[in-house]
Amino acid sequence: MKITKICCIGAGYVGGPTMAVIAKKNPNIQVTIVDINQERIDAWNTEDLSKLPIYEPGLAEIVGETRNKNLFFSTDINKAIDESEMIFISVNTPTKTYGKGKGMAADLKYVELCARNIADVAKTDKIVVEKSTLPVRTAEAIKSILHNTGNNVKFSILSNPEFLAEGTAIKDLLAPDRVLIGGESKDAIEALANIYGSWVPQEQILRTNVWSSELSKLTANAFLAQRISSINAISELCEHTEANVNEVARAIGMDSRIGPKFLNASIGFGGSCFQKDILNLVYIARSYGLNEVADYWEQVIVLNDHQKRRFSDKLISTLYNTVSGKKIALLGWAFKKDTNDTRESAAIYVTDHLLSEQANIAVYDPKVPSSKVYDDLNYLQTRTEEENNSLVETFDNPYDAINDAHAIAIMTEWDEFKTYDWTKIFDIMKKPAFIFDGRNILNKEEMSQIGFEYSSIGK
Repeated sequence: MKITKICCIGAGYVGGPTMAVIAKKNPNIQVTIVDINQERIDAWNTEDLSKLPIYEPGLAEIVGETRNKNLFFSTDINKAIDESEMIFISVNTPTKTYGKGKGMAADLKYVELCARNIADVAKTDKIVVEKSTLPVRTAEAIKSILHNTGNNVKFSILSNPEFLAEGTAIKDLLAPDRVLIGGESKDAIEALANIYGSWVPQEQILRTNVWSSELSKLTANAFLAQRISSINAISELCEHTEANVNEVARAIGMDSRIGPKFLNASIGFGGSCFQKDILNLVYIARSYGLNEVADYWEQVIVLNDHQKRRFSDKLISTLYNTVSGKKIALLGWAFKKDTNDTRESAAIYVTDHLLSEQANIAVYDPKVPSSKVYDDLNYLQTRTEEENNSLVETFDNPYDAINDAHAIAIMTEWDEFKTYDWTKIFDIMKKPAFIFDGRNILNKEEMSQIGFEYSSIGK
């Protein structure tokens, strides 16, 4: 099947960057990203490229180059489905907050709605590509919905999971470690492989069955998260034995069997994928009665939650066991640098804990808007919106956020934090001036020399 038009349902963190790169590398293919959210589509179509709904280094340039040439953003979902030969499903698959599997299983209602929409609209044969992170055997459900429509349309289902790291998504898309395509139809697999083949070497395009592809995505994220929880577990041991977690990480990372990546001790992992995918893996294992497997992977989450709680507990105990009425300045709200994504960010949970101890929180993040900070806290429903508004203040300037603070907590590893005038910061803080470096980005000797009481992870 020759692909001339692609439709992507979902204009989020995966759909937007992925389709922008596909459009850039395949100028002969028309790519249309559709979403029911008019506000989001308007943001993608904004003339000011600095105001795109997603911040990723390099994304604005590619959108500017391709938009309205062969990359389009629209809310007309049915038209895009009807005209395309290939449809990517790239909608949200959050953890269920209700019913069976609550708190663990992936909520597939949006995926099913997409499949039913495609089934209703399609009049010609389509290749349907799962791009969202999905539990194993979801393709089976999509196939069942599509094949029972009675429209005499032939659907080929492919699994093509994304392996993007937010903050480096464009780099990851332009030079991927691998592209994974799972499916039953050889023709459909090759049609998608040809699209990626316009810039990815064929030996890096892996072809598997659908189930291996679906499980590979969950497994990759589980392994990466496991490495973070492993080094964080060692960081706590380091703090009690006078070892330095950075030195330990460097020593083990030089072992070629282990490697150096994902060994930075920190306040814990966040983001939309790691926790969600591990919980999904745990749920699937439990549903097959594989309790030992489920317990093993669940411990990665348990340790991550412990690391966040340990950080805020240490802050409270260091500030003489009370933060009531004290101003704590949080530097960073995004779950990692170079993204405006805050999903499962450690900052949310640390703030929630400190608010329960009646702290006053001042937040500065270079890319996260003020409204998102309040939305994230209100979503937890720990206290009323009025209480959150009265106890939390956001700032556009870091020095204003820090002024008169009892302590600073570094929550995101933004590069700009290292370049601040820390002597000036010391002068405008209450004394003793505490820094709790949740990302180990500052130099302890320098900070101590200035006069700070400096605390980091694993040292």
